[in-house]
Amino acid sequence: MAFKAPVKDQLFCMKELAGIDKIAQIPGFEDAGYETAQAVLEESAKFNEGVVAPLNWSGDQDHGSWDNGVVRASKGFKEAYAALAEGGWQGLGQPAEYGGQGLPKIIGAACVEQTMAANLSFSLCSILTGGAIEALLTAGSDELKTRYIPNMVSGKWTGTMNLTEPQAGSDLALVRSKAVPQDDGTYRVSGQKIYITYGEHDMTENIVHLVLARTPDAPEGVKGISLFVVPKFLVNADGSLGQRNDVYCASIEEKLGIKASPTAVLVYGDDKGEVGPGAIGYLVGEENRGLEYMFIMMNAARYDVGLQGLGVSERAYQHAVGYARDRVQSRPVDGSAKESVAIIHHPDVKRMLLTMRALIEGERAMALVGAAAYDTAHNHPDAAVAKQAQAFYEFLVPLIKGFSTENSVEVTSLGVQVHGGMGFIEETGAAQYYRDSRILPIYEGTTAIQANDLVGRKTSRDGGALAKAIAAQIADTEGQLAARPSAAGKKLALQLKAARESFLQVVDFVVNNVKSNPNAVFAGSVPYLMLAGNLVSGWQMARALMVAEDKLAAGEDAQFMAAKIATARFYGDHILARIASLRDTILDGGDSVSAMPLDAF
Repeated sequence: MAFKAPVKDQLFCMKELAGIDKIAQIPGFEDAGYETAQAVLEESAKFNEGVVAPLNWSGDQDHGSWDNGVVRASKGFKEAYAALAEGGWQGLGQPAEYGGQGLPKIIGAACVEQTMAANLSFSLCSILTGGAIEALLTAGSDELKTRYIPNMVSGKWTGTMNLTEPQAGSDLALVRSKAVPQDDGTYRVSGQKIYITYGEHDMTENIVHLVLARTPDAPEGVKGISLFVVPKFLVNADGSLGQRNDVYCASIEEKLGIKASPTAVLVYGDDKGEVGPGAIGYLVGEENRGLEYMFIMMNAARYDVGLQGLGVSERAYQHAVGYARDRVQSRPVDGSAKESVAIIHHPDVKRMLLTMRALIEGERAMALVGAAAYDTAHNHPDAAVAKQAQAFYEFLVPLIKGFSTENSVEVTSLGVQVHGGMGFIEETGAAQYYRDSRILPIYEGTTAIQANDLVGRKTSRDGGALAKAIAAQIADTEGQLAARPSAAGKKLALQLKAARESFLQVVDFVVNNVKSNPNAVFAGSVPYLMLAGNLVSGWQMARALMVAEDKLAAGEDAQFMAAKIATARFYGDHILARIASLRDTILDGGDSVSAMPLDAF
């Protein structure tokens, strides 16, 4: 089924919920208001629908190759990446001084979602490049920025993130790769890195690896990790490419999903390059601050992984709706037709499709509201406003990542279910989205890692003050809903109120027990993340309902607004309703998690 970018809903969220017109009032973004967003999103849609999306199925079936260290991308990917670079999509949100377009994150995020939905495997390369650019912009020297960033912004080169090693998964304190300082100020890097997305490919002439490693005298643990730029080909002073560096792709992984995205095992210092043993690396920032710098890249990646969950969910939903409209089976249960009808008429199929749609629209609104907070935090001239926006954005990141990716597994699974037995057959395409989605709650920090961050840094550290401030904003929305004449608004006000009160109970539980009974708190950390993500998404859907009711009454885009109202109502009845059970699990379920003796598992 052909992919259609969700431009209309993205623009609705950007204008009515995220406040893009306010972003356009920030100095430097004056030309980045709604009209610019509309023009950019429509062009992005053409590119992703016409160039990227058609490669999704073929990439899953014929996903490139590895031969003696050489990785060839899936057929069509190299040409598509060249088109991405030529169109300026890699530099959309990057600084103009390095060749970017300097657009706000709120516009860039919507374009990224489109690419994720069009072809998840393809999109990963440009996303990781963007994260590498952000890390260098923040911590790199002027020389490193000048040498590497312009060619990464243009799409001429790509970037990677090298953290994981065979013995060091999420626990980066166990990183053992070495970086030995040389007399010329460079370092010789050696070691092995695994799970390196697009760690080797033939789509661009150079790959810029950002690598975590230890210097000889570094302290043990995370305090002894440094960050290095290690290019596949060294870059000469005039910007031309020099010798092949000593970094080699030993293999690529066979995976459950995202098959067309080469996941490389990289070996540094195996004397495979032209520079002798040990890859030549360049220190980013100061020694022993590598994890701090890498988290810049990680936080950017975590937001983007949330968009991946959203994107693959959107693609699965469109696929399921198309099938449900065409598949004729069984007569309606209400007797409204004597013959068999398309399955989209059946109540349970409607329930599944609306669950998919409601989760997607809530997540999209949350993500774009988060992007607007990021733009405000990084660019607003009022320091107090910027600080408040930064805190809000940081609270949202684990929700955007964790809630959206966990739900992507549910949504894509429902997509298979809508197809019935045909969903289990690869040729229908529904199974690919399910397989592709399964990595998303795992990489760039598992859902538990996001939840631990939410509990520790985002909730208990300030005694729940930020969480309660967000709850106060939600309470304001409840009041607006309750004052409306519509029955739908009044009902959703009560549902949102119950959800908010459950959230506050959990916040108090976390704050009051995180030190005295940490096992109980962290046993419920993932349910807490899912509860918070549900609440914030539901809050945005409640705001959307009010806008849609007013616009429908004014005769604006009746079909879209009526659908938005119906989706918001469904969210209140079926998705917000999950919060009560999550609350009970968190408040009362901790002891049973620890009750089982370990040798009884």
